[in-house]
Amino acid sequence: MPSAPRIRGRGQTLTTGGIRFAFYGRISTSEYQDPVSSRAWQLEAAQRLVAGRGRIAVEFFDPGASRGLPWVKRPQAAALLAAAAEPDRGFDAVVVGEFERAFAGGEAGRVIETLRGFGVQLWFPEAEGPVDLDEPEHRALLMMLGHQAQREVLRTRFRVRAAMAAQVREQGRHQGGRPPYGYQLVDAGPHPNRTQASWGRRRHRLEVDPVTAPHVRWIFARRLAGMSTAGIARELNERRIPSPGVYDRVRNPHRAQAVWTLRTVAAILANPRYTGRQVWNRQFTDHREAVPGDRRSSLGPVRIWNPRADWVISEDRTHPAGQRCRLHRRPGHHRPDGSAGRAAASVRADRAN
Repeated sequence: MPSAPRIRGRGQTLTTGGIRFAFYGRISTSEYQDPVSSRAWQLEAAQRLVAGRGRIAVEFFDPGASRGLPWVKRPQAAALLAAAAEPDRGFDAVVVGEFERAFAGGEAGRVIETLRGFGVQLWFPEAEGPVDLDEPEHRALLMMLGHQAQREVLRTRFRVRAAMAAQVREQGRHQGGRPPYGYQLVDAGPHPNRTQASWGRRRHRLEVDPVTAPHVRWIFARRLAGMSTAGIARELNERRIPSPGVYDRVRNPHRAQAVWTLRTVAAILANPRYTGRQVWNRQFTDHREAVPGDRRSSLGPVRIWNPRADWVISEDRTHPAGQRCRLHRRPGHHRPDGSAGRAAASVRADRAN
């Protein structure tokens, strides 16, 4: 965030009712958290801080904004900064209810500098009032809170990933994402967490798609009969079978191909979900940050394949198998990136079923 030029003569203006504050709050995901209660407790903390010294005149609240995003990329935070730059703004200072809700890493220092250039102070409870970067104690406090916030991000990430892995491995829980070709998502009842269920969140599971499942069974049958992956793709196109991208354009906007390709067929043959088991952590998003942890330095997200040893596969079958097949578990026997031949060779008929 570029520092705004220091504008003198526009400091705090005390009104009859004291200092006018702009409140800022944030939650990460409005789908999984209650924005009403989260906003309420953050606002209450801010009101306790400013009690007797002013009042909150305007509010800015970002639901669904990641803590890792800089303020200029959060809708309401960006609106607050824009309002602070106006000569006739309706507030004299900014207050947040909790440092970790508002900032991550060194973002607080950048925001404070920007606001100070507009003659606006930033208050938060951990400082028990306004922050002055000219004070060594305040700079040390910011550094400590920034490290603490980053630590909490890493701890939360670890807990969430560990919980998701256990849910897939032991419960076969569907963790979201597009259903594989040949399947559709169906309702599986209320969410097992009572709080999230009370918000209306539902579970989902994979069920056979009667339109595309026959094509999946045909693909596996042809490969097991010895047909090459390229030959399967060619025959699917000759039969004018809609490719996954064509059949479900809404869920596959990233797939520009209107035809079947060798890579598409190989990816289906290599996907362990067709064994009837739930799978998670096959890929991750690499934000390609030039400065690790700083999303502002990202070159744009790309999906990267994890090593097969890191995939999480449910212990039991959770949905109908797309084909009676099983994967060889020999390390390196197939390539999850969809390369031809080796991926297809990793499946075989499970005659016991």
